[in-house]
Amino acid sequence: MKKSALIFIFITLVIDCIGIGIIIPVMAGLVKEITNLGTSEASAYGGYLGVTYALMQFIFSPIMGNLSDQYGRRPVLLLSLLGLGIDYIFLAFAPSLMWLFVGRLIAGISGASFTTGMAYIADISTPEKRAANFGLVGAAFGLGFILGPIIGGFTAEIFDNLRAPFLVAAGLSLINLLFGIFFLPESLLASNRRKFSWARANPIGAFKQVTRYPGIAIYLLALGLLFLAGNTMQSTWGFFTIESFNWNAKQIAVSLTIVGIMAAVVQGGLVKYAIAYFGQLNSVIVGVSIQILGFLLFSFATQEWMMYAFTVVYCLGGICGPALQGLISTGVPANEQGEIQGTVTAVMSLTSIISPLMMTQIFSYFTASKTSGHYFPGAAFMTAAGVDIIIILILIYTARKRKLAATG
Repeated sequence: MKKSALIFIFITLVIDCIGIGIIIPVMAGLVKEITNLGTSEASAYGGYLGVTYALMQFIFSPIMGNLSDQYGRRPVLLLSLLGLGIDYIFLAFAPSLMWLFVGRLIAGISGASFTTGMAYIADISTPEKRAANFGLVGAAFGLGFILGPIIGGFTAEIFDNLRAPFLVAAGLSLINLLFGIFFLPESLLASNRRKFSWARANPIGAFKQVTRYPGIAIYLLALGLLFLAGNTMQSTWGFFTIESFNWNAKQIAVSLTIVGIMAAVVQGGLVKYAIAYFGQLNSVIVGVSIQILGFLLFSFATQEWMMYAFTVVYCLGGICGPALQGLISTGVPANEQGEIQGTVTAVMSLTSIISPLMMTQIFSYFTASKTSGHYFPGAAFMTAAGVDIIIILILIYTARKRKLAATG
């Protein structure tokens, strides 16, 4: 039952990620098309769209997580998929920038499927298998990046229309909804359910609940900083490659496919071996260290082939996310997995509010004029490397403090 259920949720997340991956190669171009602005100015609006989505997720993800703790994962997951489908339809027919924002609002409110998907995985995983199974979420994300950008980039080129991929994404999301209705079993046992509480179904209440579990708060802080740095890829990759190499949607799609392949290999296969060899905490430290190197290489890339080569280095750092999520999940009981995953998503959403604004504004500032003394398209990647350094310092300090406490 557990193995088949894990396959079901993996397929659900893969199709969901394909829908997300489809729009990434064309979003930057669509914002430029609607606003009639240059790359530097349009990147700021791209950041605002990302913030709108993240703000709604920040508010509603604890609600979705708490609802899933009472009513089960399945109905909440299906509701999320329906919201994504509606969002893509709005994006496909948006006549103005305002309607793009409406679509992002709907998608954010729906809660997306990852909150409930991670809780689903926690339900059916033993504590020792949880971190490795969380790697399947990253593998699903990677596989979505393999197929989604290719479909999106080539669909836009075939139909010579930047909006065509959104219709494909809407269709996949709705197909995914039907798949879930007929094939996705419920994972949360009746004995592990608890009543919905408004006091806990909000970001502040969710963060307060975390303080009841020693050690979880510091890991959530580290995970939030990891998301803050990682969002640089989503926020600025398209704008960076357009600015630096004049890439089109197809070229962006191919590059993101390479990212997806590497992410799927690392998080779907390498994670469990890394955790077995290094342990969970050391896997986080090693992974973040590799990610720092990847960001630094991206920031100084001067030729197109470098983006592909440096992607391999960056993606090897992907072992850190599942290991960190495993540390967080194993620290809370079974009847609060939905809540803690809602809190994780709230943290992710909070950083997704900050990161697109921060990173796109940094990119915009450092690319405003090629004749200025501070022209540096890779500034956002450099900033992300700095954020990752803070993570390592926090984790090393925490590990040494606990070791000293354990030895008296």
